[in-house]
Amino acid sequence: MDSYNKHLQTLEDESIYILREVAAQFQKPVLLFSGGKDSITMAHLAKKAFYPAKIPFTFLHVDTGHNFPETIEFRDQFVSKLGVDLVVRYVQDAIDQNKVKEESGKYASRNSLQTVTLLDAIEEFGFDACLGGARRDEEKSRAKERIFSVRDDFGQWDAKKQRPELFQILNGKIEFGENVRAFPISNWTEEDIWTYILQENLELPSIYFSHKRTLVKRDGAYLAHSEYLNIVESDEIVEDIVRFRTVGDMTCTAALPSTANTVKLVLAENKASKHSERGARIDDQRSESALEQRKKDGYF
Repeated sequence: MDSYNKHLQTLEDESIYILREVAAQFQKPVLLFSGGKDSITMAHLAKKAFYPAKIPFTFLHVDTGHNFPETIEFRDQFVSKLGVDLVVRYVQDAIDQNKVKEESGKYASRNSLQTVTLLDAIEEFGFDACLGGARRDEEKSRAKERIFSVRDDFGQWDAKKQRPELFQILNGKIEFGENVRAFPISNWTEEDIWTYILQENLELPSIYFSHKRTLVKRDGAYLAHSEYLNIVESDEIVEDIVRFRTVGDMTCTAALPSTANTVKLVLAENKASKHSERGARIDDQRSESALEQRKKDGYF
């Protein structure tokens, strides 16, 4: 076994340990599943962690209604094959109930609106731990997270109130009303994820690989053309061969021109890139602390 394979084995062992600790320490944990590469990896790790028993977590997807159709189709096929229960809660319901207000204008997105729907689902089902696929290498606010990140009874996160996790001892004790966000793949990098996907031969939604697509060229970025985008005069409609490095809403996830149509080619292309993975997430660029503010409000 070469050094990188040993590295992946160490990461897998750590993630399986975290998943088992969540199952042991919490009454009603849930695994957040979007159909993206990170949640697919996490689901695969959960399968390994508890095999041959069934995965002891419900899966939850907070559906903005602006997802890529390829991802939603893959999501449903994946959970059906895995044999787990999937709960879907919709941002549109929160809009209809006047709990949140739909954004307007050129850069309108529903990403920030997910928080209310997520917190409502936690309260509705009594989930005391939410397993998320966030990684520390993605963004600086995520680098501040512990493996077990405690949220108060309003679902809010305080970066200054992080528990020590010395010697991999995870403390899941919480007060009534609090809940924990747990991150089994926190110490993985984007390269680790793709190398593991290659090693384990995991299936992914087709949008991760090069394909021809109608796009909206806006401010130098390429967005998938869809009914959800508010088209403005300066936008240009084009066609190109692209792939998506990360998967969020169609309104805020930029594509990159690419001919990488296999996991090996994606790995090579990512290694050569000078841009970060979340550089393609336009909603993160609204301010220097955009994601951190959403996390403080209850988002991942």
